[in-house]
Amino acid sequence: MLVVLAPRTICPIYKAATGEQIFDSANDFEVITANKYGADFNNDNAENTGQDRSDNKGPEPEALTVGKINGHTYAFIGLERMGGIMVYDISNPYSPSFVQYVNNRDVSVDNTTLEAGGAGDLGPEGMSFVAAEDSPSGQPMLIVGNEVSGTTTFYNIDVTILNN
Repeated sequence: MLVVLAPRTICPIYKAATGEQIFDSANDFEVITANKYGADFNNDNAENTGQDRSDNKGPEPEALTVGKINGHTYAFIGLERMGGIMVYDISNPYSPSFVQYVNNRDVSVDNTTLEAGGAGDLGPEGMSFVAAEDSPSGQPMLIVGNEVSGTTTFYNIDVTILNN
């Protein structure tokens, strides 16, 4: 049995029986978000000021859930500050692979628009994976509660993306 934790900027995986760390995401989150957002990466969850979080906890992984889809185990990791969800295939916990980063946050709006709720989801705080057999759509889904924007987002998981 393995336990997945996301306690700080890195996201390690530990072997439950021994406590041995068998994976460390290192700076993946920063590299992925920097590639997507350029100078706007490492925003805080309450304002659009690029690199505001670079001097402390970066994108700050906060929320975590794990789900099985078509025989694979996926970790869904919510980034509280920058926002969005990192998806990793952790079927082989010794060598997880990055699958996708999804974030509907609009970093181009000014802070007044952001504060009025016009920037999308901000601050994923809690998540729940719903297996296909339990989902109303018949597809697996991810439910995300966003603390700062006060929104709840239901993501249908496109299994064709995961199977590639």
